[in-house]
Amino acid sequence: MGKRILILNGPNLNLVGERQKDLYGEVSLADVNNHCGKLAEEFGLEVRFEQSNHEGALIDYIHEARTYAHGIIINAGAYSHTSIATMDALESFVGVVLEVHISNVFKRQDFRRQSYMSLRADGVIAGFGVEGYELALRRMSSLLT
Repeated sequence: MGKRILILNGPNLNLVGERQKDLYGEVSLADVNNHCGKLAEEFGLEVRFEQSNHEGALIDYIHEARTYAHGIIINAGAYSHTSIATMDALESFVGVVLEVHISNVFKRQDFRRQSYMSLRADGVIAGFGVEGYELALRRMSSLLT
């Protein structure tokens, strides 16, 4: 059995590939999950995918991950910039945490330049489109082996 990873996506990321294609591209979240699942197999990782538009659900997924996961890859969406509660939940997780942003948050509105998730994350990947998830999986694999 390989190391277990939770890939967690926050609000509006269920619409990746459908909204603001100039920022997020045309690849759907389902396609991202499918690709990451195949890549994870190559690395000998087991991956679970979750997405919610609700802050409490994200926190519940993180709490549950404490019982089974070795790492979390999180794109908390807009909650990255607002949710101290989600950051606190990540603080309770003892494994590796990597933060992903599809867009380059540093080229967007000023409020997006601060991420509460980054205060807990072991690494941050931003601005590489949906390929950021692949980069995060590669890094997670190297950190866990």
